[in-house]
Amino acid sequence: MSAQRRIVLIAVVGALVISSSAPLVVLSGVAPATSALFRCAYAVPPILLLAWFERRRLGPLPAKIRYFSWAAGVIFALDLLFWHHAIEFVGGGLATVLGNLQVFLVAFAAWAIFRERPSTRLMLATPIVFGGVVLISGLFDAAAYGANPMLGAVFGMATSVAYAAYLLLMKAGGRHAMLPLAHVTVVATLTVAALSPLFGGADLTPSWPAHGWLLLLALGPQVLGWALITWALPRQPAALTALLLLIQPMTTVALSALLLGERPSTLQLAGCAVIVLGVLYGSRGRSPAPAQETSEPALSR
Repeated sequence: MSAQRRIVLIAVVGALVISSSAPLVVLSGVAPATSALFRCAYAVPPILLLAWFERRRLGPLPAKIRYFSWAAGVIFALDLLFWHHAIEFVGGGLATVLGNLQVFLVAFAAWAIFRERPSTRLMLATPIVFGGVVLISGLFDAAAYGANPMLGAVFGMATSVAYAAYLLLMKAGGRHAMLPLAHVTVVATLTVAALSPLFGGADLTPSWPAHGWLLLLALGPQVLGWALITWALPRQPAALTALLLLIQPMTTVALSALLLGERPSTLQLAGCAVIVLGVLYGSRGRSPAPAQETSEPALSR
């Protein structure tokens, strides 16, 4: 196998691992605040170990980046709390699709803050994609899947807003990857614990098998998936970003249908397709940028 194919394979495996996040949240059967707390807490030890190796190789994290990472940790905690509630209300597959809207939000935030005008493709795709959100919300669909699809769409949008802010803060990471993530994970754990009473409360002693699913969620998508992607993205071919944008949400929808029996309505599936294809179309029109910045939105969770 050539080196380039190996890089693509590692990136795709990382995306597939991350795609299992939402089904694992559902399989744990715990409250949203509980799953958000333990996926961060269980990920702290291995991420600290990886950060220690990176510090030995690249040196300590500059103070400015450390402060940005702390702020990003607070935002990431909100992102997880919103997203886990979206899963509760509209299911894992559709919640993950809704969580990919940060591609657009980051672009328009960069336009407002950095005067980086979005591409024509992205601007054309924006109203179409948000039409897909309306379809998923069940506003015009009596057969919509989910306990409360409208509320699920609201939490899904909030997830994308929070994750867009997280990405903008993490752009300052420089050559370090695991050290900023270690700070983010520790701060996110503490923030979720502090905010959990506002989001229904977290159970600090979940029983088995819930604990097992939460451990798998932390060590799989949160640590392994992220580590594979972190290694592959700086070495990726240009077409890989678009591939990952398509793989992750579609795989989550398929896994949620297969493992959890989720059956979105026809209109919701149409909204899902509109969002994924719109994100794919809009992201291809962006101007070249470092691999980490162009590809992170594809790997929302």
